[in-house]
Amino acid sequence: MAGAPLLELQHISLSFKGVKAVTDISFTVQQGEICALIGPNGAGKSSLLNVINGVYPPDEGMVGFNGNSYRKMQSHQAAVQGIARTFQNIALFKGMSVLDNVLTGRNLKVKSSWLEQTFHIGRAASDIAKQRQKAEEVIDFLRINQWRNSIVGTLPYGLQKRVELGRALASEPRLLLLDEPMAGMNSEEKAEMSGFILDTQRELGTTVVLIEHDIGVVMGLSDHVVVLDYGRKVGDGTPDEVRRNPEVIAAYLGTSH
Repeated sequence: MAGAPLLELQHISLSFKGVKAVTDISFTVQQGEICALIGPNGAGKSSLLNVINGVYPPDEGMVGFNGNSYRKMQSHQAAVQGIARTFQNIALFKGMSVLDNVLTGRNLKVKSSWLEQTFHIGRAASDIAKQRQKAEEVIDFLRINQWRNSIVGTLPYGLQKRVELGRALASEPRLLLLDEPMAGMNSEEKAEMSGFILDTQRELGTTVVLIEHDIGVVMGLSDHVVVLDYGRKVGDGTPDEVRRNPEVIAAYLGTSH
């Protein structure tokens, strides 16, 4: 995984009403990596994801993505550049079908105008067919074919999380940000989701940054682990390096405070 990193965080700091969420965080993520952000609750992990995809502008520092650096960027701009995101709490259209939810991930890929779509003229027919085909490919990839026409709100929690992953993958991202993709899952569901994340990396070539609290899952899934504690970076390396890091052990056992 040599070469310039796909993602580079340079001295990122962020605060809310004077309270520091993250302080002077720097690390890089190489193309094709699975990078895990771990740490106790309140360590600043979700805040850092929100900086990466433009939800929050950092107070200090820069984010580099695909050779470009930015301080302030809207979430829409991040999506256009190839950054997709799932959330800690499922954010789906519960009254829509699985297929329609996945199709919403294709919005940025639509080429026909609203006028063409309204009157079914020009590029509309071929465009709609293409977006549907891509959505169906994602549904096949995640093996949710049998639920493709089901209303999302009627599905079990683990399947809803898979649909949310599908919507993110439908945008064909270069960088996929996953905020606790296995939260609330049983061991079987976690194993399935881990498999899909690995397939996303290996078969689609997507770079992944994820937040996960299950250390067993993290160590088995990740190429690279960054550890936060009280908004500061206390570990950065391979799973084995992080596992042996005294600061990381202290953060998790509470002996550093």
